[in-house]
Amino acid sequence: MNDQAIIPAATILLVRDGPTGLEVFMVVRHHQIDFASGALVFPGGKVDANDASVTDLCDGVDGLDDGEIAMQVGAVREAFEECGVLLARDSEGAVIRGDRLASLQEDRANLNSGDLSLRAFLERESLRLACDLLVPFAHWITPEMMPKRFDTKFYLVDAPNDQLLGHDGYESVDSIWISPAKALEGNQDGTYTIIFPTRLNVEMLAESSSVAEAVEASQHRAIKTVLPWTEQREDGNYLCIPADAGYAISEERMPPRK
Repeated sequence: MNDQAIIPAATILLVRDGPTGLEVFMVVRHHQIDFASGALVFPGGKVDANDASVTDLCDGVDGLDDGEIAMQVGAVREAFEECGVLLARDSEGAVIRGDRLASLQEDRANLNSGDLSLRAFLERESLRLACDLLVPFAHWITPEMMPKRFDTKFYLVDAPNDQLLGHDGYESVDSIWISPAKALEGNQDGTYTIIFPTRLNVEMLAESSSVAEAVEASQHRAIKTVLPWTEQREDGNYLCIPADAGYAISEERMPPRK
């Protein structure tokens, strides 16, 4: 039994309607990152201890507990730090536009390093986090056999169409707007490395052909917490998830260890 602390984390699926259908923004993790290094993933990361302390500067969090608020704030903060999108409203109640966002890019590194607190940033700019734009998509917990474990909430967001997204060069070294089908195809042919939880959520996203369809499907899906486990069988070791979690598969034979 792995009794180490499970780290709260948040991941964000930024989606848009592209020329040929639904696209999602994904980044390539830096090879020196200690989790999913080199993999194609959704932006996100660990929830900070202070993420729940800006509740009064968030829209759409009434009735949520501190843990869920921290997850949503963490998702918004990480998206800004890692790929430059900021889900926030100005003093007029409008989601900030790309021209203003361009003037805030230097704050990304200061937030990431802790030199600037999230509250100080929001108060200085008279901003409120638009947590109401986040649609719960999935909830995964890292299996017990892993050396580092995360309790991760996934959120779906219709990306602001005038904000320019990109990777930070630190946690992520490349980025791409890609259709779920192309991401899965790239995983099959070796172009991309996509870890099991990400792949299953890309597959789920691929069931929708537009942002509207993806949002509606997420709003009507009962989200089940997924804690994978392994089973040793005659033909090998299997990675399993609950059959009622809503994914196309519930088990997969793991490649033999070399």
